[in-house]
Amino acid sequence: MTTAAPVSMRTVRATRYVTAFREGGSLPGLVEADDDGMYVVKFRGAGQGPRVLVAEWLAGEIARALGLRVPDLVAVDLVKDLADSEPHQEIHDLLVASVGRNIGLDFLPGALTFNPAIDAADPDWAAAVVWFDGLVTNPDRSPKNPNLLTWGPNTWLIDHGAALSIHFTWRDPDAHARRSHAERLADHVLMPFASSIEAADERLGPLVTPELLEDLAAAIADDWLAPDPAIGSPDDQRRAYVTYLLRRLEAPRPFVADAERLRAAVAPA
Repeated sequence: MTTAAPVSMRTVRATRYVTAFREGGSLPGLVEADDDGMYVVKFRGAGQGPRVLVAEWLAGEIARALGLRVPDLVAVDLVKDLADSEPHQEIHDLLVASVGRNIGLDFLPGALTFNPAIDAADPDWAAAVVWFDGLVTNPDRSPKNPNLLTWGPNTWLIDHGAALSIHFTWRDPDAHARRSHAERLADHVLMPFASSIEAADERLGPLVTPELLEDLAAAIADDWLAPDPAIGSPDDQRRAYVTYLLRRLEAPRPFVADAERLRAAVAPA
C-alpha cells in the first residue's frame, strides 16, 4: 500500500511587479517570479489581511484534491526593493506592507470569465463545485462574479479568499461548522446546471481526509497566522482549521440537504 506525499507549498521570489487587477477588491497584482513564471498575487498587506491568503490556500487545495481544476498555488516572497521602482503610491504602499510571504495563483493568459449564458457545464462537475463551495462556506460564485475561468477546453476555479469566514472571529466554531450556510449558495452560478448534490456528497466526502487537512494546515506560513485572541498561537490555529473542517464533514453534512433543495428549485423542468 502506498501513501500520498504530504502536500507542500512551493515558494518563489517576486522579481517584478507587472500590473494591478483593478477588478479585485483586495487589489491583486500580476507578478513575475524567479522561476520565470507569472502569478496573480494576493498580498498580505491588503485591507482584508493575511487570513484571505489562508483561505486561498486551504480552499484551493481542497478543490484540487476533489479533482477540480485550480491554478497552481505558490508562496510568493516579496522584498522591499520591489516597491522602490513603483510610482503609483497606493501600489507602492501595498507592496511595502506586503514584504514577506504572499500567495500567488498561476496566471492563465487569455483566460475568459465563465459565462453561464453561453458556456457549457457538465452536471456532475457543476454539482462538485457547488458541494465544494458549501463545504468551505464560499459565497463568491454568483452569475455576476462567477470566479470561474475558461482556459483552453477546461474551466478553472479561482479566488477563494472569502471562504472560511469563521476565521475572522472564531466565534463558536463548532456550532458554525454544523450550520448549513446554504444562503451562500442560493445565487450560485452553477446551481441550474448541477446534478444531484446528494450524489456528489457520496462521491466527494471521502476524498477530504484528516491527513489531507492536516498536511494543508501544516503548510500555512506562520506569518499568516498572527496570534489570535480567541484561538491562540499559529499551531493552535492550524488545529482549529482542521477541527472546523472535520466537524463540517461529519455526516450528515449540514449543507447538503439545503443545497439539494436549492438545486431542485432551479432545475430545468
